[in-house]
Amino acid sequence: MKFSIAAAVTIGAVLMSGCAGNFAGSQSPAGVSGGSGGMGAAAARSTLHQPAAKQMPAGLAATIQVPTQVQPDETQAAAYCKQTGGVVEVRRAVYGSNGPSVLQLAGVRSFCQYTANTSGQSRVHILLSTLYTTKPTLAALAYIFAPPTGSCQGNPASCYCSYLGGSDQFGGTTGAGGGWFKKNSIDQTLEACIFPDMSSIDSWGLAYHANGIIRGIDLTTVMRYHYPGSPKR
Repeated sequence: MKFSIAAAVTIGAVLMSGCAGNFAGSQSPAGVSGGSGGMGAAAARSTLHQPAAKQMPAGLAATIQVPTQVQPDETQAAAYCKQTGGVVEVRRAVYGSNGPSVLQLAGVRSFCQYTANTSGQSRVHILLSTLYTTKPTLAALAYIFAPPTGSCQGNPASCYCSYLGGSDQFGGTTGAGGGWFKKNSIDQTLEACIFPDMSSIDSWGLAYHANGIIRGIDLTTVMRYHYPGSPKR
């Protein structure tokens, strides 16, 4: 079944209206402000800041086993990632990264990381399958429509991910911590916003983009999915 323009518009409208309802009347403390334009966006840009990536103790990190190769059905997507200037990262899900021990989970996923400079401070991660598919995904639509961010307590990127209908939390509000681990990476434990359709873009990339800041690369220029009605690349 072909994806119609009407269907894309409907999904986009749901994303926009759902977030607008959550953010209505929000204030603007030290998280992100309500609205993606005007003074609200300027305030959000001034306060939105990704903390320095935490690193596990070397001995603990060494115990986590992560495959070095993508799955056979990901080889074309991995080649496309490299072709478009990205770096393939295979990561393992871990739980309890804020504690003295880490539980290695079964999940293994491959991401494409794009960086805008040699320091790697401006970067974005997208799941290989989300990058390579020509069909719409919830993560791609969230990035394209960039619903306005709102104020919240705690991590603004994680909060925004939840507002969009995704989740990047391991252990909920317990504070146990977790994420997608790769030892030799800027973001050793990645906060990836996973949507119900299993598509994913990292939470900080989504939050920054919603406030007019491109991290790493404008994903609309590299995702193979092209939203109907957008300018042709």
